[in-house]
Amino acid sequence: MRELSPKQWKILEFIGAFVDEHDYPPTIRQIQEACEISSTSVVDYNLRALERLGYIRRDRDVSRGIELVDKRPRVVAVPIIGTIAAGQPIPVPSPDTWQQYDSETVHVPPDRVGNREHVYALRVKGDSMIDALVNDGDIVIMQKAETAKDGEMVAAWLKDEQEATLKRFYHEGDRVRLQPANSTMAPIYTSAANIQVQGKVIHISRDNP
Repeated sequence: MRELSPKQWKILEFIGAFVDEHDYPPTIRQIQEACEISSTSVVDYNLRALERLGYIRRDRDVSRGIELVDKRPRVVAVPIIGTIAAGQPIPVPSPDTWQQYDSETVHVPPDRVGNREHVYALRVKGDSMIDALVNDGDIVIMQKAETAKDGEMVAAWLKDEQEATLKRFYHEGDRVRLQPANSTMAPIYTSAANIQVQGKVIHISRDNP
């Protein structure tokens, strides 16, 4: 089955939990309130997507006409620990403060996350990686790493500036080039000693209406 958006995973998980507790499915209004969705029409949009992808069956003539095809989809909850810029660098939480951001998660298939103990997620701010299909508001799944190969997309900590940025990483002698994927933006050049790789992008998660 095709990957679902974070909102769709949340809806699917809520339906499963609700059925476990009540032995009948929730209404669209209950899904809207529990999943903090803006309107019932957005819930219906996502339910239609779940039905089309084969996760649920629906009887639109019944108020609670939702049947789970598989209410236990295999997913991994990855903590969203903060925001990272895909543009000019902006401050992000240090490793010592990441635990403050463990209340929000994104759900991804297990085959996308590798070693789950070293995986975290960051919300992207900015548009310097749009040519790599990383847009403002997307969530990038990161594998913790301290080194990177040329061309890999990384979260790079700039020590002197105390800032981090999302860019492609390139070694160039005694300096590093952090390359945006946007033809209108210039790369960032800095000494290799000023860079600390914090993680590599292994997956991109996008939400929809």
